Amino acid sequence: MSMDVTFLGTGAAYPSPTRGASALVLRCEGECWLFDCGEGTQTQLMKSQLKAGRITKIFITHLHGDHFFGLPGLLCTISLQSGSTVTKQPIEIYGPVGLRDFIWRTMELSHTELVFPYVVHELVPTVDQCPTEELKESVQVNETDSPPKEGQGRTILLDSEENSYLLVDDEQFVVKAFRLFHRIPSFGFSVLEKKRPGKLNAQKLKDLGVPPGPAYGKLKNGISVVLENGVTISPQDVLKKPIVGRKICILGDCSGVVDDGGVKLCFEADLLVHEATLDDTQMDKAKEHGHSTPQMAAAFAKLCQAKRLVLTHFSQRYKPAALAREGEADAIVELKKQAESVLDLQEVTLAEDFMVISIPIKK
Repeated sequence: MSMDVTFLGTGAAYPSPTRGASALVLRCEGECWLFDCGEGTQTQLMKSQLKAGRITKIFITHLHGDHFFGLPGLLCTISLQSGSTVTKQPIEIYGPVGLRDFIWRTMELSHTELVFPYVVHELVPTVDQCPTEELKESVQVNETDSPPKEGQGRTILLDSEENSYLLVDDEQFVVKAFRLFHRIPSFGFSVLEKKRPGKLNAQKLKDLGVPPGPAYGKLKNGISVVLENGVTISPQDVLKKPIVGRKICILGDCSGVVDDGGVKLCFEADLLVHEATLDDTQMDKAKEHGHSTPQMAAAFAKLCQAKRLVLTHFSQRYKPAALAREGEADAIVELKKQAESVLDLQEVTLAEDFMVISIPIKK
């Protein structure tokens, strides 16, 4: 099963000609999950190989404009491109309390009626995720005034034992959110692919006398079969070791995690995406504004024993090396060096718009 991440926007604060506002897509077998949707995300999608109509889930890390101002426009474009007769499943949208109200009021004020259904699930933050004065009370939308295409979403509370929020648990994936510290409540997301049955051992099947055909499919799906001679063959008799699932972790803006939920969920992540807004010489300024530097991001990756660290959400002063003018390239290269110095020179990737990173199946 192929899986990859496409970075649509890797800049902080606002979109620029060299870096779009925050957005990335996790693609698995054609289905697309969007993480953050800054202004201009739909244009970035059009420039990429991705299709907006393939988006089935949207995750918003926090409610700063450079992470979600592109959402209403994207939803409208998907609606326009969907045609008049739509039978698709609702788009599931996850984000902090207030996101549902934002979408509802935007659609109401613009007299927009989406042709497809959607559901907004809101995460309730805790008081220790931001400065006290920035924690606003949630605004509840009057249910009777909800848009006709909006389904009933969940209000998701912190599981205090796990220190996380359970968002998705289906046949293929478990998605959980964890708390980050920022100027306003911010979240990270852990996407864990569930274990899959191992391949059938052809030699064992032959030795045990299992005839090719429907019996193979049953065994592959975990169902025992009885042969004509009365012998029962169990899946564990003929299956190789299960295929361990992949783990992708994507953090929103932060100067750190709250408690140990993030560390546990990101442990041994195959891909860890972390912001690095400013370089290490400006660490105090970064922390003051609830952001991270390369060394801060790398320290978290090291703590989690992440297999690969990708830095993103750079201040617009740090242009991609290929697009930088003379003398500007050194700044972005220095960010890479700062992170790698913490990770004992383990390679760190600096995200650029339209960069695609594949996450191979574990062997």
